[in-house]
Amino acid sequence: MKYRNREDFEKRNMFGTGQPNTGYAKYFIGESFLNPLTDFRAGELPLFNVTFEPGCRNNWHTHLADSGGGQILICTAGEGWYQAEGEPAAGLKEGSVVVIPAGVRHWHGAKKDSWFSHIALEVPGENCRTEWFEPLDDELYAQLD
Repeated sequence: MKYRNREDFEKRNMFGTGQPNTGYAKYFIGESFLNPLTDFRAGELPLFNVTFEPGCRNNWHTHLADSGGGQILICTAGEGWYQAEGEPAAGLKEGSVVVIPAGVRHWHGAKKDSWFSHIALEVPGENCRTEWFEPLDDELYAQLD
């Protein structure tokens, strides 16, 4: 379901919007928010609720690891997009799950007319890291419906 109004979205965003994502803002077009769901600093599996304002999306990026690794997205509120390089963009809605193997170049974010939230899970692996690339072309994003 699309949520244009933030107040309506917040009623559905059961894991909470959290704080502005200032640490990674340079890798996003638009405003995003992070709400940690685990105590990752104490060694728990990193699990975050990531919220995107309408039109917000992250840059192309890949999750790298010497072994294992990758990312899983569990969509919890609103509507968004996921696209792996070389594939068409896939619409995401509440209940969608995306399994992203290590090394797959991709982006994800909100549809232009809806708030969007997903839980991001970093798949355990050896020497996991994220490599960030250029933003998604604005013209390509504008063509998504």
